[in-house]
Amino acid sequence: MERNSTALEIRDFVIRERSRAVSEREWKFRLRGYGYGIRDTQEGRIVTSLLGGREICRLSAQHA
Repeated sequence: MERNSTALEIRDFVIRERSRAVSEREWKFRLRGYGYGIRDTQEGRIVTSLLGGREICRLSAQHA
């Protein structure tokens, strides 16, 4: 996973989009429109790129 300013910006964007969505389903739908996805793992939620399938960053427990 990336640990640079781009990954942090994407994480902040994802969190902002969650606050704007009325449900988790809407949030995931909105993220897909921007090319991002959420993968649930045993370690927590991970933001992924839909185009490359790569992991971008991890969401903290409070934002999961």
